[in-house]
Amino acid sequence: MSVSFERPLPPMIPRTLYGPEHEAFRDTARRFFETELGPHQERFAEQQHIDRHLWNKAGELGLLCATMPEEYGGSGVDRLYSAILMEEQAYALDSASGFALHSDIVANYILNFGNEEQKKSWLPRMATGEVVGAIAMTEPGTGSDLQSIRTTAVEDGDDYVVNGSKIFITNGYLCDMAVVAVKTGNSDKGAANISLLIMDAKSPGFSKGKPLKKVGMHGQDTCELFFDNVRVPKSNLLGMPGMGFIMLMKELAWERLMVGLMSQAAAEAVFAHTVKYTKDRKAFGKPIGAFQNTRFKLAEIRTQIDIGRAYADKCMAEQVKGTLSVEAACAAKYWLSDMVNRIVDECVQLHGGYGFMMEYPVARAYVDNRAHRIYAGTNEIMKELISRTL
Repeated sequence: MSVSFERPLPPMIPRTLYGPEHEAFRDTARRFFETELGPHQERFAEQQHIDRHLWNKAGELGLLCATMPEEYGGSGVDRLYSAILMEEQAYALDSASGFALHSDIVANYILNFGNEEQKKSWLPRMATGEVVGAIAMTEPGTGSDLQSIRTTAVEDGDDYVVNGSKIFITNGYLCDMAVVAVKTGNSDKGAANISLLIMDAKSPGFSKGKPLKKVGMHGQDTCELFFDNVRVPKSNLLGMPGMGFIMLMKELAWERLMVGLMSQAAAEAVFAHTVKYTKDRKAFGKPIGAFQNTRFKLAEIRTQIDIGRAYADKCMAEQVKGTLSVEAACAAKYWLSDMVNRIVDECVQLHGGYGFMMEYPVARAYVDNRAHRIYAGTNEIMKELISRTL
């Protein structure tokens, strides 16, 4: 199947976030996604994960854990570089790779809360792609209610003995390590019972289910993890016992903004493909883009995208300064993920019957982007969190 990549239309209000050094990094990321990942989405969908060697290739190019300090294998850059990677992934129509979660969520837990030994042990290997990282929070039956997790970690000498399971784990099937939320206490305050453990996937009793069959994002590695009397050294505890919930909350704002950024870039990518389609596709003797209804729809979509881009970029600027509020991140996550779904639905309609064919980018986007409204906390949870600030 031939693959075409359409660059997003320049926004009506020019972006000011990036400088020449950012654009040089973008060129590297763009080439990687358009040559190594974009053309192989169909094969990745069949095997339900990307090829393992691509993690090593991304590491060689400096695309993994770029924001980590140089002493831990990173480049010491700010999160604008992370945003560029997420944008280029979306522009290349790649829904399979889990690099962002590995580099910008898992690595951050270790950097922010790990001790020196933990940082030196894991972060350099994550930066090279030798170690693939996952974050394991969600359990069957708990969903967004993290305080109700049932996976237990019981002290036994110098170890914790872990039993339980996790579900919907990105990078789970290929992971070499997972940061796992566990229950280490039995107090009445659910949050005070949660701790985070770094678990080596080679540990006896640590097992992985088959990749889950999802509605969309078929090439993304997502599976269940099972823990059957897994012995984890106490030295693998992140931070202090019972501090897990606080640590999770600290990083969730960035994770939610990440979903918003990916949603925004996906909307731009789908729109670019749709504009091209409406210029090329003819009906009743002229391009469908010549019809007033099509022109009005495209104008509406472009306006929504540009408004979304302005807010997303402002949130990103606040994130880099360290001043992004929790409610602003929640708003970005919920509004931008809602927006991309509205836009993709309109773009499917503009494609007509071909919009329902999986070989067209818009059809893949239709199923791939629905999950943005669910993970990192459902959009209903986002609204609840925003409402608490009123």
